[in-house]
Amino acid sequence: MKKLNFGILAVSVALSSTAVIADQELSVVGSWSGLPLHKLYEKPFWTEKMPAASGGAITANLTTHDQMGIKGGDVFRMLGEGVFDVGMTVSDYAVSDTPALEGLDVPMIATDAASAKAMVEAARPWVDEIYQEVFNSKVLGIAPYPPQVVFCNAKIGSLADLKGKKIRASGRMTGKLLEALGAEAVNVSFGEVPGALQKGLVDCAVTGAGSGYSSGWWEVSTHLMPIPLGGWDPVVTAINLDKWKSLSADEQSLIENSVKSDLEAPAWETAQNALTIDVACLTGVGDCPGDKHSMTLVSVSDADVKTARDALILKVLPDWADRAGGDWAKRWNDTVGQVTGVEIPSN
Repeated sequence: MKKLNFGILAVSVALSSTAVIADQELSVVGSWSGLPLHKLYEKPFWTEKMPAASGGAITANLTTHDQMGIKGGDVFRMLGEGVFDVGMTVSDYAVSDTPALEGLDVPMIATDAASAKAMVEAARPWVDEIYQEVFNSKVLGIAPYPPQVVFCNAKIGSLADLKGKKIRASGRMTGKLLEALGAEAVNVSFGEVPGALQKGLVDCAVTGAGSGYSSGWWEVSTHLMPIPLGGWDPVVTAINLDKWKSLSADEQSLIENSVKSDLEAPAWETAQNALTIDVACLTGVGDCPGDKHSMTLVSVSDADVKTARDALILKVLPDWADRAGGDWAKRWNDTVGQVTGVEIPSN
């Protein structure tokens, strides 16, 4: 595919006596334009923090995949083909190209941001390997959406009430977990969910509490169950590998370190509090700095958590290992399994 004309390369400038950074404008495609991750972290990083860190040498022509009309599943394919320089979107959108990538976003294991970050750090080496081999790109950062919880336009009182309901899954592994719990997993794109809930095409939908709040899901849902059936929905920031190799070592170091410190780290630091605030704003239960709404908050029991975790460990993870093939069960156990204490049972 022909590369989009986002900008031009210019002359070189020296940031210090040792680091020389070439003037260049990167073409950058961000994640969902209306959600907090883009508005609070991606956009300020590429339009303010990266230029400041480079002394004005590195700038970005920034848009988002939804603004460009690009489907989420096409972002990393197009990135690998060199259509743009940097792409950011949910890793789950890319699992049809590589089932192994499902292992990055596993629900019901990390119940807080610190645990979720530890999972990501353990997985990062093999995630980068996948991106280089499958998408011709280099992973720069992995940031979270808050945990994916359950919005229902139907009365529910416990996990058991999801049985038999049509539920939009936020990712493939979430869909497999919903099916293991007796629900019918439905594939609906994020932007189409409000209409699907309103028309009764789905009974419930899984997404981040903040995403649902920002996108008005409270207008078409009555009940909120804050059980993380969809994990933390990691958003990967990656750069085209040919572009990456064309950069100097100084430029690579500056970009990679800046993404980690000024985009990824702040997103992780606020993820836990964001969940608490978002649930409060959706339900009116607790402190909310913005507009409060009145969804019914469904309590999550210890028995609900155990039921979902058992289904994940005994059914969903082994099925994923079979889909991924090769030695992925061992690789997952040796990395993510080591930091979570959860292992995929051997056959």
